[in-house]
Amino acid sequence: MTIQEAQEKVDKWIKTYGVRYFNELTNMACLTEEVGELARVIARKYGDQSFKEGENTNLGEEMADILWVLICLANQTGINLTAELQKSFEKKTKRDSERHLNNPKLK
Repeated sequence: MTIQEAQEKVDKWIKTYGVRYFNELTNMACLTEEVGELARVIARKYGDQSFKEGENTNLGEEMADILWVLICLANQTGINLTAELQKSFEKKTKRDSERHLNNPKLK
């Protein structure tokens, strides 16, 4: 599935099952919550914390939840994520084409 297809599928789902998009502020709060859930799983899986009994340990599910809400925000604010991601690649390539290659910390 392309990013554009994902944006279209989320939009169709929202209009079919979700009644309407939550407002942008609510979705921003939801996005923050989802990032926190991913952080919790990473802290327990790769950090020093341990999982609580019954706690979700699925990194992929948490990442997909973040992507879902981000796509919702893009859709409701008229952002074409494909175009914006392409611009981001171009910006990073221009800005960082030598930076990481020459970083002794990464060798």
